[in-house]
Amino acid sequence: MGTIKTKASILVVDDEENMRHMLAAMLSKAGYVVETASDGKDALAKVTSGSYDYILCDIKMPVMDGMEFLKTARDMLGQTTVIMMSAYGTIDLAVEAMKLGAYDFISKPFKPDEVRLAIKKAEERERLKRENLRLRRRLEMIGAREGFGNLVARSPAMEAVFKLARKVAAYDTTVLITGESGTGKELLAKAIHQTGPRGQGPWVPVNCGGIPENLLESELFGHVKGAFTGADRDRPGLFAEAEGGTIFLDEIGELPISLQVKLLRVLQESEVRPVGGRKTRRVDVRVIAATSRDLGRAMAEGNFREDLFYRLNVMPIHMPALRQRPEDIPLLCKHFIDKFNVVFDRQIEGVSPAAMKLLLQHSWPGNVRELENAIERAMVLCEDRYLEPEVFAGTVGDLKASRDLSALFDGFSIKAAQRMIEKALIEKALQTTGGNRSRAAKLLEISHPSLLAKIKAYGLDL
Repeated sequence: MGTIKTKASILVVDDEENMRHMLAAMLSKAGYVVETASDGKDALAKVTSGSYDYILCDIKMPVMDGMEFLKTARDMLGQTTVIMMSAYGTIDLAVEAMKLGAYDFISKPFKPDEVRLAIKKAEERERLKRENLRLRRRLEMIGAREGFGNLVARSPAMEAVFKLARKVAAYDTTVLITGESGTGKELLAKAIHQTGPRGQGPWVPVNCGGIPENLLESELFGHVKGAFTGADRDRPGLFAEAEGGTIFLDEIGELPISLQVKLLRVLQESEVRPVGGRKTRRVDVRVIAATSRDLGRAMAEGNFREDLFYRLNVMPIHMPALRQRPEDIPLLCKHFIDKFNVVFDRQIEGVSPAAMKLLLQHSWPGNVRELENAIERAMVLCEDRYLEPEVFAGTVGDLKASRDLSALFDGFSIKAAQRMIEKALIEKALQTTGGNRSRAAKLLEISHPSLLAKIKAYGLDL
């Protein structure tokens, strides 16, 4: 059964009976459902009891004129599109009507086509608004399914991370994010901050392993003037800077034992004491910490306090390594290609199937950061619309290749070793290029006829 299309409704408001009759007849013939009102008061009664898609309203009318109607009915009109009409039209009058919520203004006398065109424009505007709303909702759905903040993923492992992070974001609880280097721990922390109630507050990231130990306490908690050599003024510190927002303690496992006690006090009491100061200061800060270290082992070795660990580990979130979720690699590749297309002003369309096979086989010890760097380098080298295997040479698959080559040497003959290495490199080049011998020859930096001769000599069938 087909969908029944509802006709659009129009209210014509004009004190001239001939004008009402002419507009009603013309618009009814065009397929609209038309009602009329003789002045603003009559129109207000109709708007109060019903709704319309469009209103054509004259300005100069007795009892209640069009501008007064527009002011009075503004809150009741909702999505109704209002088009004003007047024989006394001026730019100032039109601007005032627009400020009150009118969509368009038609000067009298007008031709019938002008009215039809104004309504068609309004219909197109409404269609575009609906389309934009639909697209926005679709993007939100895609974003909810494939990402969180600036993180992009669709694997079940990352969907579980996003689901947990969205729940955690709504509360002020302390979060500890664990995972290998390059998995996106800081991006997740920032997304939690931005999504939560503190999203409009400060975001203060701190690399606990990147600040010298003798300066770290001052950086975190501040200092008073004269606390140490060079302290020529009071400094509030990063916890104070994050007031009302979030402080992100990256690589918390690198925090010296001496500062772990003081951080524990901050977490328990919500107070900081500046270096050299006698008074504490209350701080309203959410703490999110992250580490790539095994804190369980660090505790066993006496390098991390158990009480601090349990205070930080209120809500643990683990970021899986990229090798554990290879299904995210194609989506991440598209994300990084789109990013670097803008940065480099390129129009790369994607990754070729042969190159994608190579990327999927790589172990990615550097995780998402390594993949991003590989895509960036490949796009700099790429001279085609697609990233082919050769633009990833030297960055992807080489670790495995080096291990395989070390197993080839059995004996001490340099000539035999050279033949083994040569054969292995030719095999690798052919695999990398998907069997394309011309490209393989370029990678090997030999001529195409020379490559063909060596393929025959080594009995390679690729």
